[in-house]
Amino acid sequence: MGWRGWLWAVLGLGFIVIFWGPIASRQAGAAQKASGSEEDSSNLEAVITTDLGAIRLEFNAEKAPKHVQQFIKLARQGFYDGSAFHRVMPQAIIQGGDPLLKNESTPRERWGTGGLNQVPDEPSDLKHLRGTVSTVAIPGKPNSGGAQFFICVSEQPQLDRQFSAFGQVTEGIDVVDKISTAATDDKQLTLTPVRIISVRIEPKRIEPFKDATVPEMRKEVLLHTSLGDMTVRMDPDIAPETVRNFLMLVKTGWYDHTAFHRVIAGFVIQGGLGSTRESGAPHPADRWVHHLKPEFSGRLHLRGVLSMARGAALDSATTSFFIVLGPAPHLDGKYAIFGKVVAGIDVLARFEGVSLQGEEPLDRIELIQAIIKE
Repeated sequence: MGWRGWLWAVLGLGFIVIFWGPIASRQAGAAQKASGSEEDSSNLEAVITTDLGAIRLEFNAEKAPKHVQQFIKLARQGFYDGSAFHRVMPQAIIQGGDPLLKNESTPRERWGTGGLNQVPDEPSDLKHLRGTVSTVAIPGKPNSGGAQFFICVSEQPQLDRQFSAFGQVTEGIDVVDKISTAATDDKQLTLTPVRIISVRIEPKRIEPFKDATVPEMRKEVLLHTSLGDMTVRMDPDIAPETVRNFLMLVKTGWYDHTAFHRVIAGFVIQGGLGSTRESGAPHPADRWVHHLKPEFSGRLHLRGVLSMARGAALDSATTSFFIVLGPAPHLDGKYAIFGKVVAGIDVLARFEGVSLQGEEPLDRIELIQAIIKE
């Protein structure tokens, strides 16, 4: 019989509930001990495949190198395959990685007691934000972290510097949300564990056009819309980072099946919001969406010009763009022009002829697909 220690569960209101439970003796022997030299994890990420979908995460090895190496080593050994997320708290945390959950006959009172006491603590200034991946440890017992981990569904500031954060979800946060709503008992243990089918270590996905030169970004993009096709030519010479961002979103398919949500005859048509994607699901390229620094120029906003939409803040542009339908001098020098329509400009007239409710088209105008011409 193993020794006894503390188990924990994080409450959504920020409290920590402590209760006694038996701590199983260490599992898997040498397979769980750190071995070999540390490798560079900056180009690696993990894919956790579950009953409810896949979660992809990247590592913060500079903050928690021992925990990152431990997770990678165990994943490559298949240590997590067949285990489960066994404790969840809606909109707070999900907890998994206990090897005892591989055995479906393990008593519920032992869930969460395996795979601990393996890694020295590595608290850091990393915040426990939505999507943060951190190591389960026994409160009050130093160096008690190990194989088990938890993922924050929402910000959990009471855990900052208390647990060793070592990663961040980059894709599949919607899957984390689903897992967090699994039915539980009064101890937040799932009635039916959400199975971890596998955890695989893969090369880190590279952001398209991240290191492209200005000449490499002089591309044309076909916008295949439900009203017809238009080709827009990029102008990276005046707005290189805006073009880089647009080409990344096109290359990854981020714009596909979004909608043109705003039409003002004689002024602009606007599209490029992820919220207009009918599926409503997050996109894998969301990880690369960011605010753009303004790249204003002396170019004029004339019919056919492609420019970035933004909010009140000068650096608030992200994904939404507009195409100008007529001279708009009040936009000059205030919005980042980064291209223009070079083919299919007659399609703009079709946009101007649609029925509207205010500025919103009554019938959906879809950007079916955006394609970089090669």
